[in-house]
Amino acid sequence: MRAAIMRNHQLLVGDVAVPEPGPGEVLVKTLACGICGSDLHALKHTEALIEGARRSGGPFVMDAARDVVMGHEFCAEIIEFGPATQRQLPVGTRVCAMPILVRGNQLQTVGYSNDHPGGYGEYMRLGESFLLPVPNGLLTNHAAMTEPLAVGIHAVAKARMSPDDVPLVIGCGPVGLAVIAALKLAGSAPIVAADFSARRRALALTMGADIVVDPAESGPFAAWQTAALRPDPAPSLPPWMNGPARRPAVIFECVGVPGMIDQVMVGAAPGARIIVVGVCMHRDHIEPMFGINKELNIQFVLGYTGEEFAATLRHIAEGSLPVAPLITGKVGVEGVASAFNELATPEQHAKILVEPWR
Repeated sequence: MRAAIMRNHQLLVGDVAVPEPGPGEVLVKTLACGICGSDLHALKHTEALIEGARRSGGPFVMDAARDVVMGHEFCAEIIEFGPATQRQLPVGTRVCAMPILVRGNQLQTVGYSNDHPGGYGEYMRLGESFLLPVPNGLLTNHAAMTEPLAVGIHAVAKARMSPDDVPLVIGCGPVGLAVIAALKLAGSAPIVAADFSARRRALALTMGADIVVDPAESGPFAAWQTAALRPDPAPSLPPWMNGPARRPAVIFECVGVPGMIDQVMVGAAPGARIIVVGVCMHRDHIEPMFGINKELNIQFVLGYTGEEFAATLRHIAEGSLPVAPLITGKVGVEGVASAFNELATPEQHAKILVEPWR
């Protein structure tokens, strides 16, 4: 099959073997697959990703010396069933699925593996138990947005938002936009968002942000302070945390570069909850005294649950999670390398979909 292959920090187009489904697995034809920011990181920082996963017990187990076909944000079509399958969905059904396989007691990834090619190729093998049929009438390209939107749904669920909380989203790339959409779905308001890119700020408004800030012109934390002012007295705080009464802060860090967590801690209001959604591939540093004196809470998040993934697909089908504005380009496997280059700058694209049969 034709695929975009990651080899030695480059993307090449070539032929690879069609994967054979094992017990409890199905062979699917890739219809559309989004390019994720994590894929851009993986191409540039392959060894760091592998070593970080090894040291932390993460699922991204692969050999940097061997080829990898990436792609984990997909919609596909059932082609063939492997042995020991239930076959409850007929051949030809369009499906979405979490990009994982379970072999024995081991969790294995699709798209971050030397052995399980992802959606930048014409075919994949998926676990039958993870398949979700795409609702009738939902566009294939929209269904392919389930995985990245589920990341936002999970981040907001981990934040345990209350009606009184005022969120601030730092970074309006695809991850930040997914968080904004999930906050809007949850009824949070006002939603404050910040990004240097005018294109991304416009998309943030489209996805549900109420206030957008260009950090080059004004500080996002000052904008949050204005939005969060409250007329009634704040709940009792320690005497060293005095100041105007404001609603609680929940800050979503969606950038993932060294120094961002520290910047958020410095700018955060006392008692803030910080949700780290951006994936930083390097060692970082913080000043603990900011967290101590402000009594900050930091929550790191990754991925989503099966229930959140299924709910995201349902919300997209019902129209309560907008995805069309996020899709800004489509390429075949021959265009994946150039798409990676284009996604390195924020002004042109949000999400580029790979259509391997294009």
